Amino acid sequence: MKLSTEQIDYLYQFTRNHYVEYYDLQTELVDHLANAIEAQWQENPKLSFEAALQMEFKKFGVFGFMDVVEKRQKVLSKKYNKIVWSHFKDFFSIPKIILTTCLVFGLFYFIKMFYFKEIFIALFSLLILILFLELFRANKKIKKRKQKTGKIWLFEQIIFGYGSFSGILMLPFHILNTFSHSSSSLLQNDYLLFGFSFFSISIIITAYIIVKIIPSKTEEYLKETYPEYSLVN
Repeated sequence: MKLSTEQIDYLYQFTRNHYVEYYDLQTELVDHLANAIEAQWQENPKLSFEAALQMEFKKFGVFGFMDVVEKRQKVLSKKYNKIVWSHFKDFFSIPKIILTTCLVFGLFYFIKMFYFKEIFIALFSLLILILFLELFRANKKIKKRKQKTGKIWLFEQIIFGYGSFSGILMLPFHILNTFSHSSSSLLQNDYLLFGFSFFSISIIITAYIIVKIIPSKTEEYLKETYPEYSLVN
């Protein structure tokens, strides 16, 4: 005995009512519940659909589907971190390593020769503004897609959720500001200053990857993660 289309739709609604908002997780849970209910009907054909559903739902425990969502989020977060790392490594391979090296030395000499707190703040603030504008544009795109399809995907939310990382761009300024007023000034130690420049450029590159590169490839990563993505969008 197979579930009807109406019953499958009800299972989707059931998962949404129990706080599973992501379509990919809804689909996984619906498949699991449908198979389990059909297995129960093979043993007891007189069992009602609702009774079979409640029996299966109780197996998820007190927290319902929350554990499933949390486990899936951890898996996809690891996948996301691997993607970020793979893009980051690209900046330390030829020919991008030349650009990265130029940026590090450029920042090193700029701070050493022309450091003014106001200029440094202005440059980093401008960079943060640009990245946040990119993030805003990307989020607008995802909302438009949600309005069109009525579906959101967990991996998609993870991709755009990491955009808040760009706020860490202010960290280099705070470090430089602290050391520049200390007795062992960062500005007087070339090794520390070069290390700081490398650290700063690394943060900028990572923020660029998170806010610009990966969101621009969102559909590519979603199609790779969810084969059914192309069918519902």
